[in-house]
Amino acid sequence: MLLLKYLILAVLLLFSGVCTASDTVSPGFLQGHLRIISPRPVEPTDQDFPAVNGESFAEYPLVVLSQDGKQEIARFAADAQGDYRVSLPPGIYVLDVQDRIRKHVRATPRSFTVVSNQTVHVNMEIDTGVR
Repeated sequence: MLLLKYLILAVLLLFSGVCTASDTVSPGFLQGHLRIISPRPVEPTDQDFPAVNGESFAEYPLVVLSQDGKQEIARFAADAQGDYRVSLPPGIYVLDVQDRIRKHVRATPRSFTVVSNQTVHVNMEIDTGVR
């Protein structure tokens, strides 16, 4: 009788381990490019203007928010070329610029869906309003 109890317990533990392992969901990925638009007034064409550099991208970190926009899921900055790639659990999210309103940056938050083991491409364009 005691052996039967141990056998049943072992089988139950085996099945619970299998269920736990199969419940693990692989992440998906958000990938895209950040484009910073900084319009300037008309000036003579013989002047050189500084290009957007890697430091400029760091000034505008991006955030991934929950679908309702209330919870921050991830925060990151684009690399020196403006590219980004982030691992996220499957779900529906919103991509936005951190402190967009406070910084007076014009950008449209972008809704997107992450699927397990797939990459979703979402580009972000911001207007700094610097004239």
